[in-house]
Amino acid sequence: QVQLVESGGGLVQAGGSLRLSCAASGRTVSGYAMGWFRQAPGKEREFVAAISWISSVTVYADSVKGRFTISRDNAKNTMYLQMNSLKPEDTAVYLCTADPSWRKVQTTGGSWGQGTQVTVSS
Repeated sequence: QVQLVESGGGLVQAGGSLRLSCAASGRTVSGYAMGWFRQAPGKEREFVAAISWISSVTVYADSVKGRFTISRDNAKNTMYLQMNSLKPEDTAVYLCTADPSWRKVQTTGGSWGQGTQVTVSS
């Protein structure tokens, strides 16, 4: 079982930046793909970005493309999400996920963290 812990959320003004982290512990995430989802109040959880094990492949939701960058440091078992040019509509709880399946980290997810709140004020 992989344990995931997100951090780095907070309150930021529109146009600002935040960097989220997702630290993995327990079972190694060697070979795992990882991803970020977000869930705003009253809305369904939505895919944000995913990254393959060796970071050679990344994919983004259209709503964040060009503003967010996903990366990972496998030596530290940690994934990151650099969020720039933040908008009020980016306000949500951001959750990370990890799974051996590339498809699952973009759709249903695998192991999940508890989430970190991101609030963007206008």
